[in-house]
Amino acid sequence: MTKNASGNTDSSVQNAFQGNLVAHVDALPISWRQAFADQGVESVLESIDAFLARRLAEGAVIFPRRPLRALLEIAPEDVQVVVIGQDPYHGPNQAQGLAFSVPNACRTPPSLRNMFAELAREFPQTFVPQHNSLVRWARQGALMLNTSLTVEAHQPASHARCGWQAVTDAILLHVLRQPRPKVFLLWGAHAQAKEALVQSHAPQGPVLVLKANHPSPLSATRPPVPFMGCGHFATANEWLRQHGQTGIEWLDNRVPGEPSSELADADSNGLPPAQGNLSL
Repeated sequence: MTKNASGNTDSSVQNAFQGNLVAHVDALPISWRQAFADQGVESVLESIDAFLARRLAEGAVIFPRRPLRALLEIAPEDVQVVVIGQDPYHGPNQAQGLAFSVPNACRTPPSLRNMFAELAREFPQTFVPQHNSLVRWARQGALMLNTSLTVEAHQPASHARCGWQAVTDAILLHVLRQPRPKVFLLWGAHAQAKEALVQSHAPQGPVLVLKANHPSPLSATRPPVPFMGCGHFATANEWLRQHGQTGIEWLDNRVPGEPSSELADADSNGLPPAQGNLSL
């Protein structure tokens, strides 16, 4: 249970952050903790931890419950694809700690709906209605990383300047140090700002960067590079397979409602549908 800004307990919000970011970092596998070994990054994490503690004490509701979950679903050496988002969904029971992903019980957010529409366009023969949780992508080798890892309820970009950029840059640099070939999917100006990081640090293995507009309905069909019709899902897999990798099985061809192992996760199941307008 969490408390809202008025101090009232809200038992319907099951995905709110409960505090102690340092404990979340300490719980990461050593292969990811190495990304934060630089003393400067460690001090930034401590600063973010203090900021989050202060905001919680002031009554803020912060999402998601596990800000570093993207790092728990995949080892750095197994990353084949990096999908960069902006910040977590800011509605209750939406954010899972994976960019663009929401629990299956939620209505499909607009950006994710456009991602599924692009999958249907690229794979018309095999596409079926998709589950909203993208845990399946993460466990196959897709790092679903937002550039800000926390957000306050109903306040998009509210934590964009609290220090997360340095942390997510450290994560991306750690991924670039791994020799496995990988594809960066940079959708929208915010994600594309990370291209400079990729280009300025020589990767240990082959890297492909694909760019398009953000899948939000506000930009998905607009120039210069519309997301709709970009072909990135198929292109990424073709390139990865040319470089000896398995690629990502983007489509979940189970019938919606059919059980799967990921539904055993508390962030993916048992959550009431979000109310009101969905964030992008």
